[in-house]
Amino acid sequence: MGKHSRPGPPNQPSRAVPRIDDGDPLAAYNRRRRAPMDVYRRHRPLHGGGGHLRPDEPRALEEWDGFAYVPAGTADNLAAAQAWSNGSDPGTENS
Repeated sequence: MGKHSRPGPPNQPSRAVPRIDDGDPLAAYNRRRRAPMDVYRRHRPLHGGGGHLRPDEPRALEEWDGFAYVPAGTADNLAAAQAWSNGSDPGTENS
């Protein structure tokens, strides 16, 4: 077994990157426009540091627009930011 071999049978393709549709002429372009790690919404602490630290402090909300993450608003705490990034927006103010 080599140093950089991946686990699993050698006859199975890697699951790290979704397959590209061979029939779609824009498939490579659309692949480049996907968000990193397919995360279209993320949150960051306003005052830096780890995302799990100080859960009662406000968070910056960011959305992927096809080229970069852009500001989408703020959340009052970690729980509200996680709810927003998972898609269930429980009344946080997105300004």
